[in-house]
Amino acid sequence: MLNTVHYDGPGEVPLLIAHGLFGSARNWGVIAKRLSETRPVIAVDMRNHGNSHWNDTHSYADLAADLAAVIDTPCDVLGHSMGGKAAMVLALQNPEMVRRLIVADIAPVAYTHTQIGPIEAMRQVDLTGIASRADAKAQLGELDPGVPDFLLQSLDMKDRKWRLNLDVLAAEMDKIIGFPVVSGLFDGPTLFLSGGTSDYVRPEHRPMIKSFFPNAKFAKIPGAGHWLHAEKPREFEAALSAFLS
Repeated sequence: MLNTVHYDGPGEVPLLIAHGLFGSARNWGVIAKRLSETRPVIAVDMRNHGNSHWNDTHSYADLAADLAAVIDTPCDVLGHSMGGKAAMVLALQNPEMVRRLIVADIAPVAYTHTQIGPIEAMRQVDLTGIASRADAKAQLGELDPGVPDFLLQSLDMKDRKWRLNLDVLAAEMDKIIGFPVVSGLFDGPTLFLSGGTSDYVRPEHRPMIKSFFPNAKFAKIPGAGHWLHAEKPREFEAALSAFLS
């Protein structure tokens, strides 16, 4: 069972949040708390992340099954990036569990980029010789702006370890950047919410999206990139609230 963080709120339909690669439920704490003003919210640590279990596999069938195991009643589901792909597979395989689906800046396609760079950067940190996160940051090397601070949120300073199963995430990277062969259809309300400066969801992806999610709608947040919820949190919350209400 995944580690979950619950935020009490009014209403009977909870919102389940699935984070992206290298993330955790805690990354969504501020947004989850604000959204809980109008509904219950459940944020999870995906497998091989945060305080959830470590496994030898990291396929989207696995991730979707993990999400299904924490759902007690039909809920709205929000997934970002890797979590968005897991949420899509969940909705396609278990449509009765999902009322409304929000997919943040990802499409049901395979991508050509890789995320091995951050894994290699984390592996090179000498965790036995650090006294602070600043020490670890200095060893992470050259990464895109904002990425080191994001990765450091998964560093357990007390036990001097990463809360990420780096070996399995590296071994399963092709599955993570890919998308499985999956059948099914989710015809419930679906929102593909993207960053205005991101190229993760492209016009040529729409036929594939519509084949799985015929009632999908599309929206962009101007000025936001792939990490749209972190870059434009208020705009992101407003778009979610408008769709969910």
